[in-house]
Amino acid sequence: MKVISLIGSTGSIGKQTLDVCRKHKIKVKALAAGRNVRLLAEQAHEFSAEYVCVYDENKYSELKLLMSDTDATVECGMNGLCKAAQLDGVDLFVNSVVGMVGLLPTLKAIEAGRDVALANKETLVAGGELVMKVARENGVSIYPIDSEHSAIFQCLQGNDRKQLRRIILTASGGPFFGKTKADLRSVSVEQALNHPNWSMGSKITIDSATLMNKGLEFIEARWLFDISPDNIEIIINRESVLHSAVEYNDYSVIAQLGTPDMKIPIQYAIMYPQRIECDVKPLSLTDYGTLSFFKPDYETFDCLSAAIEAIKKGGAYPCIVNSVNEEAVRLFLERRIPFLKIGELVKEALEHFKPMPNDTYEDIANADKSAREFVLRRV
Repeated sequence: MKVISLIGSTGSIGKQTLDVCRKHKIKVKALAAGRNVRLLAEQAHEFSAEYVCVYDENKYSELKLLMSDTDATVECGMNGLCKAAQLDGVDLFVNSVVGMVGLLPTLKAIEAGRDVALANKETLVAGGELVMKVARENGVSIYPIDSEHSAIFQCLQGNDRKQLRRIILTASGGPFFGKTKADLRSVSVEQALNHPNWSMGSKITIDSATLMNKGLEFIEARWLFDISPDNIEIIINRESVLHSAVEYNDYSVIAQLGTPDMKIPIQYAIMYPQRIECDVKPLSLTDYGTLSFFKPDYETFDCLSAAIEAIKKGGAYPCIVNSVNEEAVRLFLERRIPFLKIGELVKEALEHFKPMPNDTYEDIANADKSAREFVLRRV
């Protein structure tokens, strides 16, 4: 049985990862979270974690006190996350944090020779070229946790990658499917957080509402599966039952279907290559009766078109649109900008920035900083 280190343990994916570990008695050696130290400490006690870290350094003293009845090592900050990524005796590093904070720990895990189960989109969106290069150099595998990328990964098993013609990446369409820009001018935070199929954290739920989430997954797919952006197609499946598909040279299409429950891709990433019973509702196609498919509205959902343009332009542009989006979503959730301003800022950034290098972590960090400053100047 694998031993894992998990960062982002108090978020939606992190908690479901621990559900999988609990069911299958998987050893969790390290746990880390952003600032929810009470839940983090509860998790650490339950799983007898030997290493516990809180990213928010202001919460360190509280966490230290909550863990004082154990022998666990307690750390904080980015340095603490990176230590969690490199711990000895760990087989798999599970990254479920949200945002650019996930990039450096992933790189450190790879450099330490740890396989990675990845739910942190920003790692590959901002640093995909660098991350995949370092993974190849260190012989490390990256297992996707996103339901769409897990579906693609599963559909590729047992087949020759050279025969892959295209990837069909599915989206739910979010809560505003079929709406026009005029309809979206007065969207509230509560409306944007009301996703029809998935229960997720607030940032990713807003990304789903703008379809930026699908744009980020488009960029991830390009790097994970080493495929040209021209060979990735996005389709809307409103029921979120067909999680993605691949098409081969003979035009055969192989798809992965399942109930919309993140425990399936989480368990597959952790247990790969094993398949064992998963604690989810089995899929009944007859209960659904019909599955519906549509093309995305690239004009209304300009975050999606901007993300695709960014990966085609290459360089640091994917990092820039990601970081601008992160800041814009934060401002929207704080009710400081309207919903449509998110996409406007992302599009503006593509025009504003000249090409920037992204060969090193420092290059990516500089592009990230510049993008965030750009947003704050515009608000």
